[in-house]
Amino acid sequence: MELRQLEYFMAVCHELHFTRAAEKLGIAQPSLSQQIRLLEHEIGTPLFDRIGKKTVITEAGKTLLHHSYNVFHELSQARAAISEIQGLKRGSLKIGALLTVVNYLLPPTVIGFHRSYPNVELSVLGLRTGDIYNGLLQNELDLGIVYLPMEHDDLETIPLYKENLALALPADHPLAQESFVTLDILKETPSVLLPSTYFLRQLINEQCRALAFTPQPIMEMTTMESIINMVAQGLGVTILPKGYLDYISHPHIQIIPIQNPVPTTQIGVVYRKNKYLCAASRVFMEQLVTTIKGKHMD
Repeated sequence: MELRQLEYFMAVCHELHFTRAAEKLGIAQPSLSQQIRLLEHEIGTPLFDRIGKKTVITEAGKTLLHHSYNVFHELSQARAAISEIQGLKRGSLKIGALLTVVNYLLPPTVIGFHRSYPNVELSVLGLRTGDIYNGLLQNELDLGIVYLPMEHDDLETIPLYKENLALALPADHPLAQESFVTLDILKETPSVLLPSTYFLRQLINEQCRALAFTPQPIMEMTTMESIINMVAQGLGVTILPKGYLDYISHPHIQIIPIQNPVPTTQIGVVYRKNKYLCAASRVFMEQLVTTIKGKHMD
């Protein structure tokens, strides 16, 4: 059974006249009759009774007509729903973002997007890099905001901005008035860092190895909030993204730039190459780029 045949059938039901129905459809009357015969063969019963010159719908025909209306209604609804998704009137968008950027980078974009498109269901999950990676590959996430590089044959990445890492130490620390420090600070001073399984810690370790040492923190903690609390209580120093440190603006924490070299991270958007990038995803990315430019990040 084909949709075209149902369309022809509905036209005959409406006109109750094969020649007029064929004219309305723009096809030859013999072609229309043949398609109706094929449909009747498929159904297994006559759909019309021909009584003299009159065409009458059979009970089977009436039943099929009722369901045909439903079929075309559902198709119409499907087109409307797809059109609304493309027009950002409904739909959903699931984003996995680094814990470091959920609080200080995403809120302006999330708020702006929700105000413009309130019927798009937006989920923003603060996740670790590995969880975002898996979520994208398993189609559980539409977009990821991660540290680059994130490489996989099925993933596409778009760099957003580079961000410096900075030293955070207690405001009353002897080094709190320094204009800058080097990474050697981790060799000489007790520190509280993320575990070695975290991308940021791996980056710090890599930079320190280039200076011929490996950091030996007195404590490792899995959230930046807990690390900052430990630093504020004088347990040690830490290294975290400067944007995050500026955002929290902790009254008992001093932020010192790191130089020679300056450790940096690259933040980017990642998504599946073979997954349709819906309008919601594209618009969210555009607004995110605008937000970042507004913050003058480079």
